[in-house]
Amino acid sequence: MARLTGTRPARRWGCAAAFLLLLLTVQAAQKADLSSEATAATINHSLTLLQRLQELLHNSNSSDSVLRVRTAASDEAKVFHTHQLLLSLQSEVFESLLRNQSVLTLHEPPETAALFEKFIRYLYCGGVSILLHQAIPMHQLASKYRVWGLQRGVAEYMKSHLASESSQGHVVGWYHYAVRIGDAALQESCLQFLAWNLSAVLSSAEWGSVSVELLLLLLERSDLVLHSELELYTAVEGWLGRRQPEPAVAERVLRAIRYPMIPPSQLFRLQAQSAVLARHHGAVQDLLFQAFQFHAASPLHFAKYFDVNCSMFLPRNYLAPSWGSQWVINNPARDDRSTSFQTQLGPSSHDAGKRVTWNALFSPRWLPVSLRPVYSDTVPGAVQPARIEDGRPRLVVTPAMSSPDFAGVSFQKTVLVAVRQQGRVLVKHAYSFHQSSDEAPDFLAHADLQKRASEYLIDNSLHLHIIVKPVYHSLIKVKK
Repeated sequence: MARLTGTRPARRWGCAAAFLLLLLTVQAAQKADLSSEATAATINHSLTLLQRLQELLHNSNSSDSVLRVRTAASDEAKVFHTHQLLLSLQSEVFESLLRNQSVLTLHEPPETAALFEKFIRYLYCGGVSILLHQAIPMHQLASKYRVWGLQRGVAEYMKSHLASESSQGHVVGWYHYAVRIGDAALQESCLQFLAWNLSAVLSSAEWGSVSVELLLLLLERSDLVLHSELELYTAVEGWLGRRQPEPAVAERVLRAIRYPMIPPSQLFRLQAQSAVLARHHGAVQDLLFQAFQFHAASPLHFAKYFDVNCSMFLPRNYLAPSWGSQWVINNPARDDRSTSFQTQLGPSSHDAGKRVTWNALFSPRWLPVSLRPVYSDTVPGAVQPARIEDGRPRLVVTPAMSSPDFAGVSFQKTVLVAVRQQGRVLVKHAYSFHQSSDEAPDFLAHADLQKRASEYLIDNSLHLHIIVKPVYHSLIKVKK
């Protein structure tokens, strides 16, 4: 070690010179030559210099510091001959640790130790390639050694790869990790992805790894996208059977199911056949009784005596045909399109046989009033032409009928936009709007449907699913 210590100043100056040369080369490559001379050119060898810096990692003769990485599961240590200047420039932790010593012994768990060479390579050349299962340990290394650029890069990688397919799933694990480290943005991205693609999650191996806290958070949401409330109950029943939580936890989970959204025939079957419901019947019998009352009485009569303005009576985003319709628009940039579909008036069995007809209009290049052609002030009679690219996609959903049955009911509309990511068709956007508005706000505002390679097109088609959620309201309040 004396040899390393004795030659450190000279080698540090050598590394400093190399790094200064890198900075000068990159700056020269980024500056644009504004000269009009035809002979002006930029000579850029920055990639070659980056390669030389990376080669330093494998050249132990020029190193001035040594990192020994140990794990509890092994007596052997991985040894890395490094250069203090490069480590210190990227990590304030390494800068502090290497201030008075040239040999460091670092203790890492096996999963981060396995990636330490990639981590060091990033410190030398500013780039690294990772796989889904490597995201968390790489983020842990970046956080531990305060390499903020890498930490942000891995977090962005995770948010942009939620749709990637993996054998055991990864979004639930990433959510739990985001909770542990307090990354609110990553938590929300994972929650939103799980909510909008819940049907796919329910049928995957990932569902079994959902924590109690995450399950309760999901069950609170009204923007869950799934076939029906019965599908959700069946998945929850399976989760309870596998996890066997404490009775109090199981009862909280079961009370978060929206039983009024399940038809009475299916509720009767659950009461007769569900072992979980039989075991915890006492905890939910009031909710089941209320659900049967909801289906037996007219909504207006039921609303006189019960508060229907709560989540129990609010539908989620159900994909069953009675709640909406899928709409696949081929070559959507071509022209305006329209379609019609029917939904049930409300979730109550009293309204199950009543239908509401809806009209939907899609325009690929709608222009707001502010962008429509106007007469020019400079040339009398001339009209300033509107450019096609000034228009934006627009979707309007309106009822094609009116009825006295609509009294006490408002309609929340949700438009799901599906895309193909990593070979899977998943929901990317969910636009919600209420009865007071017929138009989805900012619908695909940043989507370029003119390009055949647009991420919003699947085989040159725009895949939408329009959902109409009837919501009952109390019209008369009875004094108790």
